[in-house]
Amino acid sequence: QVQLVESGGGSVQAGGSLRLSCVASGYTYRMGWFRQAPGKEREGIATIRTGDGNTVYADSVKGRFTISHDNAKNTLYLQMNSLKPDDTAMYYCAATQSWLPTPRLAYAYTSWGPGTQVTVSS
Repeated sequence: QVQLVESGGGSVQAGGSLRLSCVASGYTYRMGWFRQAPGKEREGIATIRTGDGNTVYADSVKGRFTISHDNAKNTLYLQMNSLKPDDTAMYYCAATQSWLPTPRLAYAYTSWGPGTQVTVSS
């Protein structure tokens, strides 16, 4: 298991930006950002393979969100621009220590952070 701690959430107006961070303790093969709004399933919105930077994005955030990873700091980031009220959710950082065939599905991730709330008002 990897210990993960998110930060950077907050409340912003529509059109604004936030940058989330996730500090990892331990080796990670792939890391991702997931979000869950009340009454909805946990959604994988962006993932990155730490070794080569391979990324996978949900269509709902393509062009607006950018995932990145700083190997030296073992820290994951999510730059969120042009935020919409539909982006309001608890955002979770996740990690795995081995390859997985479905990087956007939550079940394959073995480590999770406690989450950070993002609220976007209109």
